[in-house]
Amino acid sequence: MGAFLDKPKMEKHNAHGEGNSLTYGLSSMQGWRVEMEDAHTAVIGLPHGLDPWSFFAVYDGHAGSQVAKYCCEHLLEHITSNPDFQSGLEPNVESVKIGIRTGFLQIDEHMRNISEKKHGVDRSGSTAVGVMISPGHIYFINCGDSRGLLSRGGAVHFFTQDHKPSNPLEKERIQNAGGSVMIQRVNGSLAVSRALGDFDYKCVHGKGPTEQLVSPEPEVYAIERSEVEDEFIVLACDGIWDVMANEELCDFVRSRLEVTNDLERVCNEIVDTCLYKGSRDNMSVVLICLPGAPKVTADAVKREAELDKYLESRVEEIIKKQGNEGVPDLVHVMRTLASESIPNLPPGGELASKRNVVEAVYNKLNPYRSDDTRPQTTCGNTTPTTNTAQSLQPATLSRPTAAPFSSLSPHHFERYIFKKGI
Repeated sequence: MGAFLDKPKMEKHNAHGEGNSLTYGLSSMQGWRVEMEDAHTAVIGLPHGLDPWSFFAVYDGHAGSQVAKYCCEHLLEHITSNPDFQSGLEPNVESVKIGIRTGFLQIDEHMRNISEKKHGVDRSGSTAVGVMISPGHIYFINCGDSRGLLSRGGAVHFFTQDHKPSNPLEKERIQNAGGSVMIQRVNGSLAVSRALGDFDYKCVHGKGPTEQLVSPEPEVYAIERSEVEDEFIVLACDGIWDVMANEELCDFVRSRLEVTNDLERVCNEIVDTCLYKGSRDNMSVVLICLPGAPKVTADAVKREAELDKYLESRVEEIIKKQGNEGVPDLVHVMRTLASESIPNLPPGGELASKRNVVEAVYNKLNPYRSDDTRPQTTCGNTTPTTNTAQSLQPATLSRPTAAPFSSLSPHHFERYIFKKGI
């Protein structure tokens, strides 16, 4: 299967925390990919007198995990090393934007220098999407095709724009650097037009770092906070967005927050749902709940329990209906349920988000089942949205990958960093 496994690795890495009037949870899963190349960072309380500030990010590595892992541990350090973050005063909006941009350019150049000096050029790269949350603003940071969104007042209020080679401004930069966009990829190979690392695409003489085939420059958006209306922030890699549109994920999260305040559980449900909807990439999601987030309601909890009970009874009926024909396989059960009109399915997740419930009762009634219970895309919205359809089969670079950063980070600061072990 090339870059894919015969069965997905469904073990999850979780973490959660709270502080600065927010709570967060996160989940990551290797899925069908041969390696786990994602990483993520969660920091509540920044240095240099910025205790009320927080920082979260998701890094989606490609052609290796080295750049994603290094950024996970060091990007925030490069950002906050900007003098405006160290003055002991509250930095203004423009200073924050400059500091973030400078931090990205600095860490990219730093990784290149270390790579060339110690190991030769590393060929891995990573997207980065993050938020820096101050008492008055939310700073969305994006470099690549991972995505972040803000839910406000019951709807998607803001989301970052993916950096794809086919975007007019990105394509113009690529062509000005002597490259081309073929099959919506940089030189027919790389599916993102901005990323950290990817130094093979950053060696055009006479061009600055932001003028190369692939740029490390992030887009930074400053949004004033609304204490009452701001609900939650989602940061996720494209393994999530490949199969769920912004509004779908927003609706799904909101429905889950009405039945549980366990944010790890909500994130796990997001990851599982995306797997069952057909995502074949690594999957990572960070959910940050703000003071205006939906709260658990008795009505929603009751509806959820009734839905689970209904699904359990329908699975029993479907199995019994087969009679002498034997126990149907799980795919048949899911397809049968998908053909029915089932009330109160979670919006955005639909039947795919309830596969675990279906599978649990199926396994209970069929203890002699085959061990092959691989997820099948048999229900729900398995058609990618138009803005992510080209990401369903990510490129596997044919060049060998080095691992120059493996010796750079011997210590892991668990207070700050939560990521999937490689």
